[in-house]
Amino acid sequence: MTFAQAITSYWKNYVVFNGRSRRSAYWYSVLFTALISMAIGIAFPGHTVDNVRQQSVISDLWSLATFLPSLAVGVRRLHDVGRSGWYLCWALLPIVGWIFLIVALAKDGDKEANKYGQPVTGDSASSKGTGGTQDY
Repeated sequence: MTFAQAITSYWKNYVVFNGRSRRSAYWYSVLFTALISMAIGIAFPGHTVDNVRQQSVISDLWSLATFLPSLAVGVRRLHDVGRSGWYLCWALLPIVGWIFLIVALAKDGDKEANKYGQPVTGDSASSKGTGGTQDY
């Protein structure tokens, strides 16, 4: 999956929490949101009130707009490795949870069908009879 295809899939599957997502789709979407967040932080640095740094409104809007699709692609990525989307809750446990989650998200997806659907193939932009979404 190319960077452009991953970003298209990211926005197209805005709140789709079922199905599976490739490793490249997940990590390209993480890269995309991080780069845009950094660009917004540089272009619109926010302000300080009573020695507390406040984000800009643009940054807040970007965070709000990307929250659900980021959550959805994370859930689909975990589905690809045979894990429940609830495994994202490991992110709430400092250090150990983060390591566990990064390892799970970095694993290669299941080659065979699992309870979340068929493996994502390179020739299909949508699921046909799998009950979920598939990325490109």
